[in-house]
Amino acid sequence: MAPAAPSHEWRRDLEREHQMREAEGAFIEAFRSHIAPLVEQTPTGAQEFVAWFEALKDHGPGQWDPLFDWLESQATLEDLKWFLTQEAAGEAGFDDLVAMTQVKVPDRAKLELARNYWDEMGRGSARGMHGPMLTRTTSMLGLTPTIDATLWQSLCLANTMTAFATTRRYVWHSIGALGVVELTAPTRVACVDAGLKRAGVAPEARKYFALHAQLDVEHSKAWNAEALVPLVEEDPSRARFIAEGALMRLICGEQCFDTYRAHLWAHTHPLVYAAE
Repeated sequence: MAPAAPSHEWRRDLEREHQMREAEGAFIEAFRSHIAPLVEQTPTGAQEFVAWFEALKDHGPGQWDPLFDWLESQATLEDLKWFLTQEAAGEAGFDDLVAMTQVKVPDRAKLELARNYWDEMGRGSARGMHGPMLTRTTSMLGLTPTIDATLWQSLCLANTMTAFATTRRYVWHSIGALGVVELTAPTRVACVDAGLKRAGVAPEARKYFALHAQLDVEHSKAWNAEALVPLVEEDPSRARFIAEGALMRLICGEQCFDTYRAHLWAHTHPLVYAAE
């Protein structure tokens, strides 16, 4: 998605992009087939669907993972830095994902995504932009995230989110995935913020996490009421696709948490994690 200049090699680039998007599509479709049993009973009434969706906060894959209590109360600063390096390298850019998702969606949902995007943009203030805020955090902590040093589970999460947002046949999946991030992130980022504070990290370096621990609660309420409800009311068949996107995003997160624990706890629980 990075900006580039015109090139005489555009045909070759297009051929490579076709190969990559074909592989991407095959992966997403295999993932959809894998989780099909989980969405067979998804409600198609708007209010019933939102109730089902909101229950994912308590009962969805990866929720209340013990990793985050540990990050809050026991992790060393080096442990926290390793965790944040993985998270930063796999960050797909929530603002860009929202921007790409909103193209041609119905008006009421589009307006909600626009409001969410404006918050991500710091409401017009460069210092308040969420993406650069995270970049400043990584810089202040001395982190150097790279693709090669990132676990595949973290990359899988980012690539899945990007596939949803950049492929119009998966736009409802993207809305479900982005919405479930807003729904479930506050408790996790609050734990990370508390862990960093305990480790002596300055408030400016923790600002991204402190902000999202509060703001995403309101974002989630608005997303569910102003995007999910009207979209499902207009076309109940969208409920299944939104549900698939939400569950696929949560499963990607669950895989990350499992792998992070295997790495971070290997020295404290060697018998449990020796096989990892």
